[in-house]
Amino acid sequence: MTRLLKTMYSLALGTALVFSSLASAQPPSGVGIGNPLALRPNMGLPVVPIFEGAYENEDGSISYSFGYLNRNTGETVTIPLGASNRIEPAKYDGAQPTFFETSRHTGIFTVTVPASERDGEVWWYIKTDGHEELKVPGRRARLGYTLDTKPRPAGSVAPLVSFTEGGQQGQDPMGMTAPNTLTVKAGVPVTLTIHTVDPSVRDPNDPRNEKPIPLRVSWHKHQGPGDVSYERHSSSEEPAPLTELQIRRGVTPPGAEQTILTPGKGTASVIATFSEPGNYVMRTMVDNWDATDSTEADQCCWTNVYQNVTVTP
Repeated sequence: MTRLLKTMYSLALGTALVFSSLASAQPPSGVGIGNPLALRPNMGLPVVPIFEGAYENEDGSISYSFGYLNRNTGETVTIPLGASNRIEPAKYDGAQPTFFETSRHTGIFTVTVPASERDGEVWWYIKTDGHEELKVPGRRARLGYTLDTKPRPAGSVAPLVSFTEGGQQGQDPMGMTAPNTLTVKAGVPVTLTIHTVDPSVRDPNDPRNEKPIPLRVSWHKHQGPGDVSYERHSSSEEPAPLTELQIRRGVTPPGAEQTILTPGKGTASVIATFSEPGNYVMRTMVDNWDATDSTEADQCCWTNVYQNVTVTP
């Protein structure tokens, strides 16, 4: 048999095996039918913990940044704190999310260890129902995992964010947590507000910087027992209509939990309603990813701030 015929035979056999596997594979329990030709289901898949990298802080401490990939495109996943969702050493446990939105989310929380522990490791363990436990270590000085908060080539840095106008500001994925716990009633709408400004210094002679870089503000349930629904605040800018190309590509318009500050600074608010009593943590993320040198893939430039919320009956 000639080499060409052998190659064609191998390709044909491999294709036959792939289609045979697809034909015989059964989706996990509870998985929607979806696209019968899809290579994987859109539900019933595990959540994958991801180590983004380590920040060297001025005081010698290290901040390990973590994100996740919820492989399900058709469902969010809830994994309470505990044996199936834990940080080790245990003294750093509790900063991680319990609510996982669909797809990839970069740098949503950090764990900061003192200088005396900078050469140690911090592990995040996740076990999604029906799947094996997955874990990832936070480590410093590993090739490709050293992060920094320095200005990017065009001058971009993370936005400054505060909960009160003129109050303490957080910056970068480490961000900050609001000093006060918000108390609200279940089922009663409440307004969540942040104040922000982009301190980036960019070249004024670059035509791409003729207009301010907009800031995108989004609210996320980080932890909590119930659902959080959102309404667009009256002060929010109306989202720009999708282009025909975006529509053809299946892009969906931003939900009420996201708004844009076109001037690159200002006050952003959303109306949130908590479905059940309990303790929640809300994460507000502010980014300037419309800048030429700012993307989550480059680990720049966004800020996380967190708000503890006690929801009463």
